[in-house]
Amino acid sequence: MNVLPERLVQAAGHDVRISSPDKIYFSQIGATKFDLVSYYLAVAPALLNVAKDRPALLQRFPDGADGKSFFQKRVPSGAPGWLKTTTVTTPNGTTSNALVVADIAHVLWAVNLGCLGLHLWPTHVNNPTIVDELRIDLDPQPGVSFGDVRTAAFLCRDLLSELGVIAYPKTTGNRGLRIYVRLEEEWDALTVRRAAVALARELERRHPTLMSARWWKEECGRRVFVDFNQNAPHKTVFGAWFARPRSGAQVSTPLSWEEVGDVVPDDMTIQTVPPLLESRGDPWSDIAGAPQSLLSLLELADRDTATGLHDAPWPPEYPKGSDEPTRVAPSRAKKS
Repeated sequence: MNVLPERLVQAAGHDVRISSPDKIYFSQIGATKFDLVSYYLAVAPALLNVAKDRPALLQRFPDGADGKSFFQKRVPSGAPGWLKTTTVTTPNGTTSNALVVADIAHVLWAVNLGCLGLHLWPTHVNNPTIVDELRIDLDPQPGVSFGDVRTAAFLCRDLLSELGVIAYPKTTGNRGLRIYVRLEEEWDALTVRRAAVALARELERRHPTLMSARWWKEECGRRVFVDFNQNAPHKTVFGAWFARPRSGAQVSTPLSWEEVGDVVPDDMTIQTVPPLLESRGDPWSDIAGAPQSLLSLLELADRDTATGLHDAPWPPEYPKGSDEPTRVAPSRAKKS
């Protein structure tokens, strides 16, 4: 067997060098680095429909999904002249020069560095202070089945529909589901997070044995956590259509609501997703066509504030919020 030292791929008018194309990246299915390149070329229109012109955080896996990884906040020196970048701010306040998903060639360039998928900002490069995605992360805690996550997703959809908001589901590529709402370009990250907190709290009120808005794991219990902090300022989230760092090459796959009831997330891989996309089309094809309002969710947030509810806890890497309660686990607070 001849092992190629590199291959040259032409994409979006650029020549992209792929070194070690035959290197195994996903051991469970024997998929190579170039198989991943081929996957992204196959799903490029659908991927760019949601990722185009968004800044991206690089996570590199030099030895594939089974190996160690590291995050790289800044595009390394020596990048090709055509590569588009932008300055972003990370949660701790530092700035960095980030990759922009300008076209599929930019994704392939990242794959050559060992990036299996990309973590995306909820903003566009030409409007960096305005968030246009509400990202609802349904995170199953230990002991929670995927069937419970499915039920939580449908209940979330129903609440949003009641509020006049259209939402789109996807697998995470692992155990959970995420629901996206494409927003009118009117709100900053603080406002979008406030809406996410209100949504999580309302879901917990209506379905207290299944869903939780409690940030502390000791309070969350055996429920589906609605992770509102995925909407914190400068927070990146693993993008739709990208391959996760799992040996089976599972993909974070957009779905129709009809598919949510039957999907087996582990079956959605770089081998199975392209033919599925070709046969049934892109279920998120119209996501940008009708951006949604946050006003109904912000009304829920105003109601919570009026009843005396404070802000929900922030992740530890963020400064303390002005209305945030004491940032300490409830059990520790009782002891002190």
